Amino acid sequence: MCGIAGWFSTAPLSELESQLRLKAMCDAIVHRGPDDDGYFITDQVALGMRRLSIVDLQGGHQPMTSEDGAIQLVFNGEIFNHTQLRASLQARGVRFRTSSDTEVVLRLYEERGLKAFDELNGMFAVAIFDARDHSLLLVRDRLGVKPLYYSWDGRQLIFASEIKAIIATLPMTPAVNPRAIWDYLTFRYVPAPHTIWNGISKLLPAHRLKISRGAPTPLIERWWALPRPLRTTADDATIVERFASLLQNAVDIRMRADVPVGILLSGGLDSSVIAAMAAPSHPRLSTFSVAFEGAGDIDERKWAHLVATQLQTDHHDIVIGKKEFTDFLPDFVYYTDEPLADLASIPLYYVCKLARENVKVVLSGEGSDEILGGYSFDVWAQRWDEAANADNLYQRALRAIGARSNSRFDRGLLDLRQAVQPLTMTAYMSSAAKRQLLLDQSDMQDSLDGTRARLRDFGDASPLSQALFTYCQDWLVEDLLMKADKMSMANSLELRTPFLDYRVVEMASRLPDHWRVGSESDGRYSTKRILRHAAAKLVPSDIISRHKMGFPVPVYEWLSDELKPLAHDCLCSQGTKLRSWFKADALAELVARGTAVNAANDDRHRLWNAMILELWFRRWKA
Repeated sequence: MCGIAGWFSTAPLSELESQLRLKAMCDAIVHRGPDDDGYFITDQVALGMRRLSIVDLQGGHQPMTSEDGAIQLVFNGEIFNHTQLRASLQARGVRFRTSSDTEVVLRLYEERGLKAFDELNGMFAVAIFDARDHSLLLVRDRLGVKPLYYSWDGRQLIFASEIKAIIATLPMTPAVNPRAIWDYLTFRYVPAPHTIWNGISKLLPAHRLKISRGAPTPLIERWWALPRPLRTTADDATIVERFASLLQNAVDIRMRADVPVGILLSGGLDSSVIAAMAAPSHPRLSTFSVAFEGAGDIDERKWAHLVATQLQTDHHDIVIGKKEFTDFLPDFVYYTDEPLADLASIPLYYVCKLARENVKVVLSGEGSDEILGGYSFDVWAQRWDEAANADNLYQRALRAIGARSNSRFDRGLLDLRQAVQPLTMTAYMSSAAKRQLLLDQSDMQDSLDGTRARLRDFGDASPLSQALFTYCQDWLVEDLLMKADKMSMANSLELRTPFLDYRVVEMASRLPDHWRVGSESDGRYSTKRILRHAAAKLVPSDIISRHKMGFPVPVYEWLSDELKPLAHDCLCSQGTKLRSWFKADALAELVARGTAVNAANDDRHRLWNAMILELWFRRWKA
């Protein structure tokens, strides 16, 4: 696990200037890799890295160089099938100098070129300089577990694992991107490919970028896509067995490391299953949970303790209060690079900090809800089934009287391309509401239009498949995985996600809908059905039947009490930065509505989102 940085320039740079710039970039992300650093510099290309040593602690130094010196590689992430790939390469006569997964990526690229990445099972952001055609190649993993940013000004392409490293080498801080502000108000994050800064972009998941002396404009293309659902003839028992076996292997290979590994255990279904699959072969496995002081019924530690006791893990937990929460906010908006208003990010930081005192790697349950249909998809699935059944009755009635119809009974329920919910997990502000708030009345494209366009490209599919497709493109990447990467790496901790093993994701996407979300034998609709069935012999029944809570955070109640002065200071003071963007009276209205004792959740969401945006502006002096 590392942070990587560098550039490709069409004009030569002096060696001293390059050294100073590259070191400044890597110093900006030292938290991602405090164990080692490394640099490669020519007059037009630079590659740098900060290393968090996980595999081959002594031999995995980067940049990694080919035998002939033609290829230089820096790599952020882990390749979980690297031992199998190594054995296959050795059988074909390839010799290795180290036992690191980085060298496996290098040797595979030497042999197979761009096709090498099809064989990698892991999380990664890779930069390769290939002197054979004087090119720079950037590649991001299939699901976007590891971030990768770039800036291209027509003369120089700069890349890094975090935006702050790019800013460290720019002659001046970029301007804020108005489109990013517009979209953030809807989503509470900035959707790709945009970032909060003009001129800096995200490389999308499962994409690669190549620039070379012979083609001095970046070429970006997709190299993997979620497969479409397939019909299967396998019986139910076989489907569950295959899924359980595949997930078990995904957990097993992610427990491999040359340093201690633990589990983030919330007591929910996802993390409990991961812990249960890991524990038998790892006695006294370390597990970690977090809770808020005085949280009462939303304190999930009792569930984590229940699982930890059954599995006999070495369990640790941490309790945080209002002070710990608010004290971290200025650093929080620094580590995230961009405004990200997910309340659960702060407790995630603290549990990662606790874990880092004991281990260097953790596994977590991110991705399960997005690939298997968690959250409230049981409610939606029942509505869709009822609409489909009504449609069938309607069509049969028409046929009975000799009439015909090409229309669906309820197209809005059966096709998300014309809907808003559940098109996205977050839709906090409509375009009309944002125009009431912003000073600039320029006509912006509706924030959900991009999602609708991707759905049109995805094509005809069930509403559940459409919804989960959109979740995996946006919400999963830009909220869940972004906060997981930034909060873990802020503590120099590697976080691994077994549910996002691409084989698990591909199997999940091909499942019949009823194995993701559907009706049980008693008629009750259930989310993530295949996982609940696979978990039947692994975790307590109370865990399997629990309704998902997300991560319960009591902060919204604080907005009407202890955090009310902070809300006023953020949005209603003379120092409020957002007054350059938002109408002062509209900001005051956000505060009044969001801090009311009986405030609606949507008003609290909008207030919190604006507060994080203001804190971000202040911390970054934007």
